[in-house]
Amino acid sequence: MIDFNNLEKPYLIGEIGINHNGDLQIAKKLIAAAFATGWDCVKFQKRNPDKAVPEAEKSKPRETPWGTMTYLEYKKRVEFEKPQYDEIEKFAKSMPIDWTVSVWDLDSLEFMKQYDVPFIKIPSALLTNDELLEATAKTGKPVFISSGMSTLEEIDHAMEVLRKHTNNIVLFHCNSAYPAKTSELNLKVIPMLKERYKCTIGYSGHEWGLDSTTIAVALGAEVIERHITIDHTMWGTDQSSSIEPQGMDKLYKQISAVKAELGDGVKRVYDSELPSRKKLRGV
Repeated sequence: MIDFNNLEKPYLIGEIGINHNGDLQIAKKLIAAAFATGWDCVKFQKRNPDKAVPEAEKSKPRETPWGTMTYLEYKKRVEFEKPQYDEIEKFAKSMPIDWTVSVWDLDSLEFMKQYDVPFIKIPSALLTNDELLEATAKTGKPVFISSGMSTLEEIDHAMEVLRKHTNNIVLFHCNSAYPAKTSELNLKVIPMLKERYKCTIGYSGHEWGLDSTTIAVALGAEVIERHITIDHTMWGTDQSSSIEPQGMDKLYKQISAVKAELGDGVKRVYDSELPSRKKLRGV
């Protein structure tokens, strides 16, 4: 099991989510892209749509590539089940690269117990679901939890519920808008969360661009999650705020350089500076 409390380098998660549009071959292409660009993990979303979709949303019409259908029918259309996840596990292990899911209900949590995943994530939408928090913490797996659209009081309560059963928690700073406005990323929250909760802090980004994620690492985020896609022009609500493979490669390289760029905070004169010092100061 990975010790997320003692990471030696940032842990990068490619959030496939439902960007596969129910197509296992697209999912495999995204897994391969994440592995090829040096990322550590890919993540999906697991739901029982009958329970996870709010009642008020179930019957709303949705235009999809497969025709007009209700929102509930659409969610069922793109949901992977055991045959697909068995294939995902086999394919990910062949790379090898980690894989896991965000769970949206207790049925999905129970479903995931059959797989040896490195952690289980609770999305921002479920941060106030005490029953799901407690059940996830009791699995013995590290628990990742996003804090988008949440107050500090709600986060305090969620962390209290989780810590009754586990201390292996990664708390993600997040803005739940898709895409998130640059002016509302509020990345200075990252060191505040680290100080307040004394745990590993992650950053789940939904914004356009890459630089803000690199800044998040510089501010102390040790686990990074970004949505990934094969092509921004694909159908789906998350595609436009996702990163294509070339962007994944660029972000991996930017993040890998952060530790060296930050240094150790000790002011010194480097050997490489000595010729300039001698030339310009005469000493």
